[in-house]
Formats: sequence, C-alpha cells, structure tokens
Amino acid sequence: MSLCLAAGALVVALGTGEITLGWRHSVQKTLWEEVWRETPAGLEIVEARIEGSGAGMDPPDGAKLVGGFWRWHPALPPLKDVVMRRSGATADWRICMASGCRPMGDYLPADADPVTLKICD
Repeated sequence: MSLCLAAGALVVALGTGEITLGWRHSVQKTLWEEVWRETPAGLEIVEARIEGSGAGMDPPDGAKLVGGFWRWHPALPPLKDVVMRRSGATADWRICMASGCRPMGDYLPADADPVTLKICD
C-alpha cells in the first residue's frame, strides 16, 4: 500500500507511506507543515509545525521551538483521508517525500480541487 492524491477521477500514487504537506498562509506568508503516515488504522498525523504565529496560526500550548519551527503532535485519531483545497490565492501545496519536495501542480492540474490524500486501494 502507499499514499495517493485524488481529484475527481484522477488518482496519482505517490509510492510512499509518509508525506509532508506544506503551505504558506495567505496573509502572514508563514510556512505550515504536517507530516502524515499510512497506518493500518488510517492516516495518522505524526507532527505539525509552523514557522511563526499570527493571523490565526498560533502554535498550541505545549509546542516546542526546534530548528526555527514550533512543533507538536496533534491529538487526532487516524483519518480515512485528508482533504486539501486550492484557491489559487496562495502558492500551491508542497508535497515532500524522501525523494524531495515538489509543488502539487507537478502531480495534478492546477484546477484540480479539492484534492484528497488517502491510502491507495
């Protein structure tokens, strides 16, 4: 099994069991990243991290500043999927795997919205 990006009838297998999703806030321009891992129970969030705070992007209590990012482990149960929206008002999502980081547009057309991260069938 591996992770897939899906938008409508388009499905792209990423060939990995862990992915980092990154985006920049439209006002603050602050980078936010989330690390997601495939597990038998579903998609598990391993870590969330943010460069700074402001405009509703404040790190929660208990977050630790490490390497220029506030880092924490969100208390979420495993999820079936993660839905991402692409408004066009900000830079595209960044998809990072062991092989490196690429914009979502390298995997799916710019107008593909919404995009769902899920475990491939």
